[in-house]
Amino acid sequence: MKKFLAAAIAATTAFAGMAEGYQVNTFSAKQEGMGHVGVAMKLGSESQIFNPGALAFSTETLEVSAAMSAIKATANATYAGRKYTTSNKVSTPMNFSASFRVYDNFYAGVTLYTPYGSSIDWGLSWPGSVLNQSVDLKVFTVQPTLSWRILDNLSVGAGLMISWGSVDLNKALVSSTSMDRLIGLMNLPAQMAGQPAPFKPYGAIPPASVNLTGDSQLALGVNAGILWDVLPNLSVGASFRSKMQMHVKAGDASVSYADEQARQILGQTLDNLSYANFDASMPCPYVLTFGVAWKPIPKLLLAFDAQLNGWNTYKTLDITFDNLPPAADGISFDQHLEKNYSNAMTYHIGAEYALTHRFDLRAGMMIDTTPCNADFYNPETPGATKLEPSVGLSFRPIKGLSVDVAFMYVHGFRKSGTGQYDDFIAPIYNAAVNAAGLSGKLPPLPMTGEFTADYKVHALIPAIGLSYSF
Repeated sequence: MKKFLAAAIAATTAFAGMAEGYQVNTFSAKQEGMGHVGVAMKLGSESQIFNPGALAFSTETLEVSAAMSAIKATANATYAGRKYTTSNKVSTPMNFSASFRVYDNFYAGVTLYTPYGSSIDWGLSWPGSVLNQSVDLKVFTVQPTLSWRILDNLSVGAGLMISWGSVDLNKALVSSTSMDRLIGLMNLPAQMAGQPAPFKPYGAIPPASVNLTGDSQLALGVNAGILWDVLPNLSVGASFRSKMQMHVKAGDASVSYADEQARQILGQTLDNLSYANFDASMPCPYVLTFGVAWKPIPKLLLAFDAQLNGWNTYKTLDITFDNLPPAADGISFDQHLEKNYSNAMTYHIGAEYALTHRFDLRAGMMIDTTPCNADFYNPETPGATKLEPSVGLSFRPIKGLSVDVAFMYVHGFRKSGTGQYDDFIAPIYNAAVNAAGLSGKLPPLPMTGEFTADYKVHALIPAIGLSYSF
């Protein structure tokens, strides 16, 4: 039992999996319809998010805008010839922006948006539950912004990002397969005596699960950009959102059991987790984007962005636990996990056509490549390169008011992945086999388990927005 609790703590490291794929790209209903392009475009108050430098090109005294997306994502995992599908709730990232003229060439504003978030629910008893059952992650950012047009065709701007968030994660602590092997060993004396087995197996039901919840501390970052009108019909821009570290300082852990039998067998050591706080950090990576916008004819605007997502900052995950009894053999309960993610590119291309002076049509495409390291693949947010076409339109019923709608479809390419987990029942089982003198008759239980499946993800993302200016 010496390593029982230490391995149980290691099993809570599903927190690590949330670093794959939780970046949100739904900051504007208008721009979603164009493949979420916009770094080299003049977007009024929404430029605070895409490129603060472009805000100073506004011609309005005051502008406010708000938008909300509804992300309905579905993930499939094919394991042992059977398909398992998530039952995810609809995520609703939103944004609100307001800006105003200070001087003719100087603007200020504030914006609220959700740059990161993830929600997935595989259910309690699917075969990969020991890696993840469900996760809900939210990050919010408030950003006050200043923008200055230095020359008639050149502007710069910057905003202070103030971010906070929360995490709610569930996963099985114990593999039901390993638990059944332990129960079989515990039942062996009764079976040899011809008596009924005192312990029942669990089959597909996880005997014990853990819930991890926590709120992050405030994190600060910078969003800065520049926009240059090279020609009257050609603009180039660049923006940089700095890395932020979301730090959960005193998260709560809570253990639940499938039944009283599981509590009797596992509770003596697992119950300690319910009195422990965990401390962990995860990065919100830096984002560096270059873009170009071109009007070949007055009614048509074409734009392209190349976005570098700095996931290579996520090399390790360190988790520490407080208020746990010390291990008798000096085992450290803290975790240092290698992740080794890589930088990933996202490409945006879009077009906007002014059909009439009140009606605009949009279309676009986004290609989002995955940063996931194949050696650390988990089903919390299954990662794969994604192809994301979109369409949208705007209607202006009165002067200054715009109603914007968009729809994006996310197609993730199929990917096979293997997730590993520490099987903390293994030392208990193997020690019991040795104590019973059965080491040559029963095979040992591996200390590390693996779960391999083929994953595929798709999502539907409608969006609606309103903006008003004068």
